[in-house]
Amino acid sequence: MSFQESPRPSDEEEAFYMHCRAAYLAVFRSSLTNIASKQQLCRALQQAGRNPSHATLSKYWTSTTSKLNFDDFCEILKCEKKTEEAELLRAFKKMDVNGDGYISHSELEKALTNSGEKMTTEEVNAIFSLLDVNKDGKLDYAEFCRLLVSTVERCQMALLERLEANAKLKRQNFGSQSYSPPKSSMSSSAAAASQAAATLPQPPETPRTDSDTTLKKAECNPLFQEWHHSDVKGCFFLEDDGSISSLQYQLHIPQTTNVYLTILPLSLSHRPELKPDLTTFQGMLNVFNMLCYPVFLQKYVWRGELNAGTYYLLPFTSGCKIKKKSKKNLSIKPVELVYRTDTGELDLTTELREVLSDIFEVIDMDGNGLLSLEEYNFFELRTSGEKCDKDAWAVCKENFDMRKNQLTRQGFMELNLMEATEKDGDPSDLWVTLEAMGYNRMLELVDACPFQIDVHCEGTQPSIQPLSLDSGPKLLNQALQKSITTRTGAKALRGQDNIFIYTYRGEHRISSLIANKTNQKVTVHVNNEQSRNCCSSRGMSVFAVEVPARTKMVCQHVLPINDRQDWTYSCVETILPCT
Repeated sequence: MSFQESPRPSDEEEAFYMHCRAAYLAVFRSSLTNIASKQQLCRALQQAGRNPSHATLSKYWTSTTSKLNFDDFCEILKCEKKTEEAELLRAFKKMDVNGDGYISHSELEKALTNSGEKMTTEEVNAIFSLLDVNKDGKLDYAEFCRLLVSTVERCQMALLERLEANAKLKRQNFGSQSYSPPKSSMSSSAAAASQAAATLPQPPETPRTDSDTTLKKAECNPLFQEWHHSDVKGCFFLEDDGSISSLQYQLHIPQTTNVYLTILPLSLSHRPELKPDLTTFQGMLNVFNMLCYPVFLQKYVWRGELNAGTYYLLPFTSGCKIKKKSKKNLSIKPVELVYRTDTGELDLTTELREVLSDIFEVIDMDGNGLLSLEEYNFFELRTSGEKCDKDAWAVCKENFDMRKNQLTRQGFMELNLMEATEKDGDPSDLWVTLEAMGYNRMLELVDACPFQIDVHCEGTQPSIQPLSLDSGPKLLNQALQKSITTRTGAKALRGQDNIFIYTYRGEHRISSLIANKTNQKVTVHVNNEQSRNCCSSRGMSVFAVEVPARTKMVCQHVLPINDRQDWTYSCVETILPCT
């Protein structure tokens, strides 16, 4: 039997598919992921340098379309060519009545509200305000066309560079089905100009994970200036047993909308020398619907569409790169927390006031500069295990600085000074508070990592509320288990019919889960010694995990030690005999 060798694609075809993949992977995690909505199709086409009109999108995404794959996307790009600078200039010149190289507001409004895909006056005003850089009431359309085309080219180059730099993306498969779209006529010149003005291409959204540079806030991007925004602060705490705890949150989205979420280390304003470091932060954000079914799990940044409803926001870090510090250098004299003034009165030292100000910043979750009773109680539960009731809060109102029934920063200082005064300067209780918040005896933040979650929504106002501390760990564990089991298949342990291993292999992390379906406890021996450039959340390469009867348990999370180098995960799991 003979086989005919497939013809090798030309350099031009290879370059075309490379550009297609670069654009597709700027929107989706894999080229095997299907386009699931018209909005996703629009974003993918924009990443490929196209500016699709509503008519163009409706041509490929009809009322009967439920999904398109990567091959479909490539076929669409073959039909929808990039808008050339000369074509844009011709469209604008038709609006330039007096031929002076400029378009006035009235000329632009007349063209865009009366022909092609008609825009509203408000939309035209917004576009003109954005493009009228000199604020002289005129648009230099030749300069705009040059800028638009060069921006498209720069974005394409950035996407290709990211694709070439990421070996994993290179290894992903292409799609498998073909799609032959019907031929269509060209859009009108006015529609081409309006789409070019309204849909400037965006650079790749996924941040470099091997950079020391903190990601820029979404507010810096003009795209989000008109979006509704909500944010909340939180903190990862390293417990004495090596586990990591954090508050969990509920996110409410009033209507289906595009959403942009980030979770980033919080830069404490009073400690500018403590620069947030993304390489050790390793924060991830899990978003689950109210049934705890995973919507997504992403590192640092995610952008996409969410349906109206309420979601759990579950901050998560694997614990691979942040570990509990050993109690070394106990002989070093701790920082002074209180002192006596010239009049003999007790006061807080400057060093302690700076740290307390940072703590205030972290527990002021809504960022309004005041502590509500709810916010203060998260602090109290963390440091003392008890809550402050309304009667005790009323006493605080009588003795400490408050505004709108909320504790001010000054009031927070006064409260801590009172604790020191009641102990006649003994700092023991203050140290209990500071250590619970992650500080060592040198007032260094070593066992905690503050973060901030930002949510931007298009056209609707999101709201975020913290959940109770009691529900957090159980909810996160349940969510993590589902995020692993729904993304990968089960593999029976060698020689076992009712013990299974689930291994989720993500772009940034590998997680494994053991499912024990027997009626007795089992002990699983885990060996990672053949892995390369990997660190485990267990803190060691060989360990054992006890799994109770008929129980699922997360075995480990694994990250690369050095994000800039290749990493290989090789793990052998075996059952230890019962003793």
